[in-house]
Amino acid sequence: MPAQMHTTHEEVQNIRTGFIGGGNMAEAIIRGLIASGAAPQNIMVAEVAEARRDFLQREYGVEVSEKAASVVEKHTQVVLAVKPQGVDSALRPVAECFSAEHCLISILAGVSTARLEALIDGQVRVIRAMPNTPALIGAGAAGICRGRYATTVDEAFALQLFGAVGCVEVVSEAMLDAVTGVSGSGPAYVYMLIEAMADGGVLEGLTRDTALSLAAHTVAGAAQMVAQGQGHPALLREKVCSPAGTTVAAVHTLEQGNFRATVMDAVGAATKRARELG
Repeated sequence: MPAQMHTTHEEVQNIRTGFIGGGNMAEAIIRGLIASGAAPQNIMVAEVAEARRDFLQREYGVEVSEKAASVVEKHTQVVLAVKPQGVDSALRPVAECFSAEHCLISILAGVSTARLEALIDGQVRVIRAMPNTPALIGAGAAGICRGRYATTVDEAFALQLFGAVGCVEVVSEAMLDAVTGVSGSGPAYVYMLIEAMADGGVLEGLTRDTALSLAAHTVAGAAQMVAQGQGHPALLREKVCSPAGTTVAAVHTLEQGNFRATVMDAVGAATKRARELG
């Protein structure tokens, strides 16, 4: 299906959800939700680290708890946002708290819906998602899929949740590790590109601030043109490459360095690692 780009303000206001885990990705979603109109009092976070709990409560006004069971008891939509390696220790102690009314939305890389269902030992409704950190500013990109028992209503809620902080694509579970490789890990590739472009500008005499601003806005603008359907990246690139011009000379250098193949290999490496984590 096409990406869902926006959740309405009214839909965001009605979102009620709890989080098990209050790390960077959970914070990105929470901040994006509140910025989009979600009520802080409708969001609850279970986090074992006291300093992190205090920060989330102070910074965003959300309800916090040391115990995951408190989140499951108060919310029927629960986002699991711990490290993949910690999935067993996070879910087993609260398995009995889940009921047929609950939907578990997991953002854990590589952890299958079948494994999550088995850990809770029941026909729990599971949605698996892979968001990314630009959700922090409402510019995230997420892929979601349904588990065996999840309903269309659960999918609709997940679309609302992640649609409030960016765009969403519904994919098969078999493709979700590839989503991790493209968009889940993708911001890091882009940050490296921006850094390298800025360094090149500094090498040629620009000030650091000027070079970084130009590089960041160039990447953002080019990405928006693709996202808004202005053309396939290859066609847009051709429009910039004048005969015997500066851009085609730069593209030639990138091709000599296997730029595209290296990025493709990076996506493959991230996808492979996501499968290993599962």
